[in-house]
Amino acid sequence: MVRRTFKAFAYRDFRIMWIGACTSSIGTLMQTFAQAWLVLQLSGSSFMLGLDSFLGSIPIVLFSLVGGVFADRTERQKLLLGSQFVQMFCAFLLAGLFATGVVRIWHILLLSFVVGTAQSFGGPAYSALIPTLVKGEDLPNAIALNSIQFNVARVLGPTMGGVALALGASWCFSLNGISFIAVIISLLIIHPHFVPTKSRESVLFSMKEGFHFIRRQGTMEALIVLAFMMTLLAFPLLVFLPVFAKDVFHGGPNTLVIFLVCSGIGSICGALTVAALGKHKHMGLLVLVMLFGLGVLITGFALSRLLILSCVLIFISGAMLLAVFTSIGSLVQLITPDNMRGRVLSVYNVAFRGGMPVGSLVIGALVKQFTAPVVLAWNGALLSLLALYFLLVHRKVATL
Repeated sequence: MVRRTFKAFAYRDFRIMWIGACTSSIGTLMQTFAQAWLVLQLSGSSFMLGLDSFLGSIPIVLFSLVGGVFADRTERQKLLLGSQFVQMFCAFLLAGLFATGVVRIWHILLLSFVVGTAQSFGGPAYSALIPTLVKGEDLPNAIALNSIQFNVARVLGPTMGGVALALGASWCFSLNGISFIAVIISLLIIHPHFVPTKSRESVLFSMKEGFHFIRRQGTMEALIVLAFMMTLLAFPLLVFLPVFAKDVFHGGPNTLVIFLVCSGIGSICGALTVAALGKHKHMGLLVLVMLFGLGVLITGFALSRLLILSCVLIFISGAMLLAVFTSIGSLVQLITPDNMRGRVLSVYNVAFRGGMPVGSLVIGALVKQFTAPVVLAWNGALLSLLALYFLLVHRKVATL
């Protein structure tokens, strides 16, 4: 069982890449933690905090489609190396600005946009590179294990960031800069099974090819819609956990920490379960069943007024959310050929990442009007109805 769960680690290149990516993710989340605190401290404005987050995310939505084209026409290692060097430079520059005491809020905002732009090119290249390090039958296992490294970083990053911040802000940014070295080294020593061929086609023509492929694959369109709707309706559960901790359960930071820990541990358990299952028959059917269950769990959490019950529900929700997300990503990868992978995954990532800010904005406005429990209960119900639609009416995903 254990051997099957961690099967992708048997591949040398995937193992090396996983270690490098996990190290870098920890550093990135250290910086994210420290940067959010310092933006609020320097500006005294929650608007600036939101603006910093927006400027870091919007390039991924704007430029990922172009990044996907380059991921299909250049060596993905080289594209990723460029992205890592840019992000490392920004981290060290920010460390220097803080260390010398000359940092201004506009410095942080500008560097957030630059880092987001680098990620918009590195993201599709990384997503397209992972499948070339393992065999097709082990791809779902590799994707699940890859999601675990982010959740490990989600726990360790802020914890280590809090310790480093006590020593000084420049420590957080310097350690993040150093963490990129691990990814750079891993990229220099791996040997992917597939290297894209150079193309003389225009970027626009290549993008159109990607869209035509998606449209010809009716199942792919459905998976992209599912990814967008899932983040739109399910991720607000995590965004508005502070509201439940404070206003529903009348607790403080400790209550929020309990919810976050339960969700984080649940996410790791969900990813491990998907990794253990690997590639199997009826993956699409299982995704939709889990999506229906996730909707029921979110509604249950929204209506619960017992702390212990809510902790159990948020734990299972975290597991189900990660399992659905990982499984949808696996299905997209499995039906996409190597030469189209960058472009298809860039569209998928735009849909997935686009649902988060839209959901947070819309649900935030509705929460202000109708309260968090009411809105999240409806979110869960809509998510379950969405799953039923794809189970009973539009059955292409269910047949995968």
